[in-house]
Amino acid sequence: MTSEDLKPAEKPTFYFIGVTTAKSSIMKVFPLWAAHLGLGDCDIAGIDCKWHDRPDVYRKVVSFIKNDPLSLGGLVTTHKIDLLSASRDLFDHLCPYASLLGEVSCISKRDGLLFGHAKDPMTSGLALRAFLPGDYWERSGGELCILGAGGSSLALTAWFMKEQPRSCHPSCIYVTNRSVKRLEEMKKVHDKINPGIKMVYRHCPESRCNDRVVNGLKPGSMVINATGLGKDAPGSPLTDDAIFPENGIAWDFNYRGDLLFLQQARRQEKRNLRIEDGWVYFIYGWTQVIAEVFHVNMPVEGKEFIKISDIASRTRDT
Repeated sequence: MTSEDLKPAEKPTFYFIGVTTAKSSIMKVFPLWAAHLGLGDCDIAGIDCKWHDRPDVYRKVVSFIKNDPLSLGGLVTTHKIDLLSASRDLFDHLCPYASLLGEVSCISKRDGLLFGHAKDPMTSGLALRAFLPGDYWERSGGELCILGAGGSSLALTAWFMKEQPRSCHPSCIYVTNRSVKRLEEMKKVHDKINPGIKMVYRHCPESRCNDRVVNGLKPGSMVINATGLGKDAPGSPLTDDAIFPENGIAWDFNYRGDLLFLQQARRQEKRNLRIEDGWVYFIYGWTQVIAEVFHVNMPVEGKEFIKISDIASRTRDT
């Protein structure tokens, strides 16, 4: 549904604020998780907004969740920065990362108050650690290239800067983006928290500009698609002429859609690439938001986390 379709919830309801929410696996996964976690008779509903939608649309969505008794909160994707920019005054409390990064990925309620949380720094870090050893950067000397300067990109860089010791930093982090404004906003945040990581910000209005950045990376470097291209819109931030770093890693934050970025990487597997999609990121992102909204504990490792992951995996490609 859209912001025009909002109606008072008839049962406790958890919302997903995105672009193409009906296509997300969470619509199948959430009922299974709810049953496993004993959340009771509750529902999930998607709210679709346009990329960089009008401020009044975001305000309407946030106001609805704040004022509707059975609307418990939800997860925000794609719109994290725009939503908070448009509706900051509607939140009673923001977590430290939400204030620092200027984004909200989770909306929750407690004692009649509306809370905004930025969960992505921790959930993106958890997802990265799930497939990459902590000493990888020190051993490889690799660089990190993040294509896109939106909320997920800002969150991951903040995780490196605030949560990781110097020995666990890439030798350099490149961030590219189609607009200069996002890069400038990111740099302002980094200037407050960067402990000394070398940062390079590149304005790349065209895919071939991204190609040039990727083509210049050291062996062992990681390239991340943080643009949303391949999921919310078709395509890739790279052309087929991009050359992934030898012995490197290609990570797409997306797990559904045409995933063209991953297809491009797979065609270069002879370069000894490690290729990861966004499924583990999906698991961490959703479980930590559900924990906040429903006020329950969610594991990040161990047998119970494996069980939760297995429940979700049963819905893939079905």
